[in-house]
Amino acid sequence: MNSEIEPLPQAELKRRKIPEGFARQVIVLAACKLLINTGRRFIYPFAPVLSRSLEVPLTAITTIIAAGQLTSLLGMFAGPLADRLGCRMMMRTGLAMLAVGMLVCGLVPLYWPIFLGLIIASLGKSIFDPAMQAYIGNNVPFERRGRIIGIVETAWAGSTLIGIPAMALIIDSMGLPSSFFLLALLGAAGWLMMGRLIPADSGASSPQSGNIRLLATLKELARVRPALGMLCFGFMISVANDAIFVVYGAWFEQDFLVSVITLGFSTVAIGSAELVGEGLTSLFSDRLGLKKALLLGLVASICSYLLLPVIGQNLASAMVGLFLLFLSFEFTMVTSFSLCTELMPGSRATMMAGYYATSGIGRMLGVLLGGLAWKSAGITGVAMSSAGLTSVGLLALIWGLRGWKHGGTTSA
Repeated sequence: MNSEIEPLPQAELKRRKIPEGFARQVIVLAACKLLINTGRRFIYPFAPVLSRSLEVPLTAITTIIAAGQLTSLLGMFAGPLADRLGCRMMMRTGLAMLAVGMLVCGLVPLYWPIFLGLIIASLGKSIFDPAMQAYIGNNVPFERRGRIIGIVETAWAGSTLIGIPAMALIIDSMGLPSSFFLLALLGAAGWLMMGRLIPADSGASSPQSGNIRLLATLKELARVRPALGMLCFGFMISVANDAIFVVYGAWFEQDFLVSVITLGFSTVAIGSAELVGEGLTSLFSDRLGLKKALLLGLVASICSYLLLPVIGQNLASAMVGLFLLFLSFEFTMVTSFSLCTELMPGSRATMMAGYYATSGIGRMLGVLLGGLAWKSAGITGVAMSSAGLTSVGLLALIWGLRGWKHGGTTSA
C-alpha cells in the first residue's frame, strides 16, 4: 500500500505570510468557536434541569448527549466539502445549524423537538471545527500555526469558564427556553459577523481539489501513513481521557464524600487546566517544534495517569492530579491539531474531519471503558488503563510520523 502526501511547493511555503487583518479574524473565529462549544457542552451540567423540565428520565437526556457525539461521524463528509466549496461556507453552515437547532429547542420545548434541535446544533459543531482548522492552516505558516490554533482553542476552556456559567445565570433568572433563544440569536449574529470579516475562498487547497470525489478523498486518510497514525493516536488518547472524565465525580463522591457544589468547582478546575494547556501550546509548541512538543505532551499525559492514584489520597492532592492530567492532555490535543493541518496540505479539512470523527468515537468508547474499569478496579484500574491506551497512542504517533518532515513527502 503506497501513497504520497502532496506537499506544497517549497517556494510557496517560504513566501506565505499571515494575511493583513488576520488578528481580527482570529478574534471572530475564537468567539464563534466559544459559542458553538457552549452549545455542545452546556447540556452536560444541566442534564438534570432539562430532565425535570421535560418530565423525562435522566437517561433520556444522556441519550441526546451520546447521539450528539455520533454527529462527528457525519462531520467526516463535511471535510471534503470544505476542501471543495470553501472553509468560510462550511463554517457559516455550522453556525446556521447551531442557530436553527437552538431555535427549534426554544420554540417547541418537548422532548423529541429538543432532541432534534440539539442534534442539529451538534452536527453544526462537527461541520464548523474542521473547516475552521483548515482555514487557519491555509492562511498561517506552519512555523506559527501552533500559536494561532492555541489562541483559538482557548474557546474550549472558555465554554466551561465563561459560557456555561453564563447559561446558568440565564436559566436561573429567565428559564431554560430563554437560554435556547439566546444561543440561537448569538449563532445568527456569528453567521453575519463571519460573513463580513472572513473573506470568501475558493475552497480548493490544491488546484486538483475540485476533481476529488468525497469518498475517494476520505479513503486517502487510510492510505497516507502519517494521517493514519495520527487518527489512531487521536482515537487512543480520547478513549483514555474520557475514561477518567466519566468516573472522577464518582471517585470524589465515594472516597472524599464531596458535595454537589464541590463537584461543580472541580469542573472549574478542569476548565482552568484546559486553559493553561491551551496557553502553553500557544507559547511553546512552535518554539519546541510541533513533533517534539506533541511527544513531550504525550509523555507528560502518561505520567499524569500513572501519578493520579498515587497522589490522590485526599481531595486536595486528587484535584492537583486532575489539574496536571487535563493540562497535559489539552496541551497534547491542541498541539496535535496544528500538526494535523499539515499532514495532507491538499485536503486539510478532510484530515481534520477524520481526526475529529475518530476522536469522537474514542470518547464514546472511553465512557464505556471508564465505567467498566471503575466497577472492577476503581480509580487505579481506570488510570492504569488510560496510561496504557495513551502509550499505544504514542506508538501509533511514532509509527505514523517516522520519516515525515514539514513540506516533504512520506510513503505509506
